[in-house]
Order: sequence, then structure tokens, then C-alpha cells
Amino acid sequence: MGTGAGMHQGRKTRFARFLRRNMTEAERCLWRRLRNRRLLDCKFRRQWPLGPYIVDFICLECRLVIELDGSQHLDAARGLRRDAFLRASGFDVLRFWNNEALANTDGICDVIARSLLVLRSPLPPSALQKDPVQGG
Repeated sequence: MGTGAGMHQGRKTRFARFLRRNMTEAERCLWRRLRNRRLLDCKFRRQWPLGPYIVDFICLECRLVIELDGSQHLDAARGLRRDAFLRASGFDVLRFWNNEALANTDGICDVIARSLLVLRSPLPPSALQKDPVQGG
């Protein structure tokens, strides 16, 4: 969920707290799987202020942002600006639709886990994607 670039830090923090208390059903569903280091022992935070935005979920250690999108995120240009800012700040971004988070939580967690493994690996991503059967 984004905020205006002009929002003051104190207001943004209060708004993030409000969002944590009023999560969507999809956010609650995914949060149950991410909280308390339940996914690969990675620490996730929810509704976290980052620059001019509040991101749905973030793993600071792996520099991974996870966004769940509903009808409020139909503005593609705004989403592209947001993703560009997050990537320029050194974060990888994964986006999923709310309905997917509700219907396929296991599948989403698999995608997140694969991303975390790549981000935590000392090997370059290309080395992790090689097929050992074919010899690289």
C-alpha cells in the first residue's frame, strides 16, 4: 500500500500501524505463513515504511519486498514507479494478487522460498539455475 511522497515520517508510521491492525484477508493469510521466521527462518515485517511507501511485507536481511495487490493497485504506472524505487533502493520485489494469496498460499510460499534461497546464496543466481543432470 503506497503513501504520498510528501507524507511526514510520523504520519507514515501511524498509518503503517493502522494498516497492520486492518490487514486484508489475503495479507492475514500470508502473514500467518511468514511471521515468527516460519519460512526458511527469515524475519519478515509487515506494513513496513520504506522511503515514500509502506510495503506489505519485507525481509530486510534478504532485501526482499512482497506486495499483495488488489483493486487498489490497478494503476500500472504508479506500480511501476513504486517497483522502480524499491529496486533502486536495492530490494527485489515479488507481487501477487490478493485472490492468488487466498487460493494458492502454498504456491506463493514456494515462490517466496525460492527467491529467499537465491538471495541468501553466496553463488550467483545463474549458478543456482543450472541443471546438474545436463552438466550445467
